[in-house]
Amino acid sequence: MSRRNQAVKREVLPDPLYNSTLVSKVVNQVMVDGKKGIAQSIVYTAMKIASEKINEEPLTVLTNAIENIKPKLETKARRVGGANYQVPMDVSAERQQTLAIRWLVICARKRNERGMENRLAAELADAFNQAGGAIKKRDDMHRQAEANKAFAHYRW
Repeated sequence: MSRRNQAVKREVLPDPLYNSTLVSKVVNQVMVDGKKGIAQSIVYTAMKIASEKINEEPLTVLTNAIENIKPKLETKARRVGGANYQVPMDVSAERQQTLAIRWLVICARKRNERGMENRLAAELADAFNQAGGAIKKRDDMHRQAEANKAFAHYRW
């Protein structure tokens, strides 16, 4: 990580089907070895399957699932006087979205359904209903931040 200049944030182009940058970011997270077409078909199919399970629009299913997964607090290691403390901090909006998308895809990959479309659809449906691996990950992070609230005065 460069100490001189901060990296320039690049704009993510919206996807062709839903015209949404959120869907584009999910596609980019699902993508492996630069196979964007395959990743798009996986995400679109998963959104369609999840929307049929819940009886909602595909884009609202995705946005609500991501909204439910977003963490509000996280802990960061801070070295004070030779000891490392886990200091709870607020999470920026951009990082909230990034973490939510990352956790959604990672937890979908760990599921036991057949095919990535079904895994992602099941994880989306679970996240929409406040359940699943990604929601558990968020709750664990919040619990850790709550447990280390005593070190909040080390915030910088």
